[in-house]
Amino acid sequence: MAPSTIVGELRRHPDFPSRFLAPRRAVQVWLPPGYGDRANRRRRYPVLYLHDGQNLFDGATSFIPGKEWRVDETCDRLIRAGRIEPLIVVGIANTGAERLAEYTPTRDPMYGGGKGDLYGRFLVEELNPFIDRTYRTKTGPADTGLGGSSLGGLISMHLGLKYPKVFGKLAVISPSVWWNGRTIVKSVDALPGPLPLKIWLDIGTEESRAALPDARRLRDALLAKGWQNEKSLRYFEEKGAAHNESAWAGRLEAVLTFLFPIR
Repeated sequence: MAPSTIVGELRRHPDFPSRFLAPRRAVQVWLPPGYGDRANRRRRYPVLYLHDGQNLFDGATSFIPGKEWRVDETCDRLIRAGRIEPLIVVGIANTGAERLAEYTPTRDPMYGGGKGDLYGRFLVEELNPFIDRTYRTKTGPADTGLGGSSLGGLISMHLGLKYPKVFGKLAVISPSVWWNGRTIVKSVDALPGPLPLKIWLDIGTEESRAALPDARRLRDALLAKGWQNEKSLRYFEEKGAAHNESAWAGRLEAVLTFLFPIR
């Protein structure tokens, strides 16, 4: 077993229940430096919700032992350097066999899935209110982010479009745009105009053969609807990057400094 690598204060809520989804799941909450200080007892913080929570903070719990996103290390470093707002990060563990179903917005004729809207109700109606009750959060969409990679990037994009009054910042990392005939691009195409969402969208050039052109299709659809390049949308291609935790950990600093800059 890989050694624990946690930096800072990480609070655990194991077996978090839902009336929408059968499997209970682990929720981990990383608190920024100074959260517990007496001087900050009235301070409230923006929140970033991230999928695949077991891969975010600790090499001992990650799907591939020792391969994690280093969210705690990167957030701690950037906050202490004054480069991003101090923020709370909520890691929502996937449930293994149900991951594909919960992270997909529609049912694919070959792969199944399609429980993404139920997963969204879990986030919006159950987890988000619990986090707001339990921690000192800023609760508006401008201070609430949602993100993930691969299918986690897909469901983040879908739920951002569905709940722009809840999630105002999206980290759409190496998204599985291919799902069900690129249904996420069709969802963007169907919009009457841009939503009040600040979106980070990225891809590595050494992911699957379709990943790069698919990410560009999603980028182009967002720009066509009125998202502004480098303002409300930042698109990034990382040369030589593959589809794995190491690549996503390496891009996290850029994601955070775009979505949560010092204001």
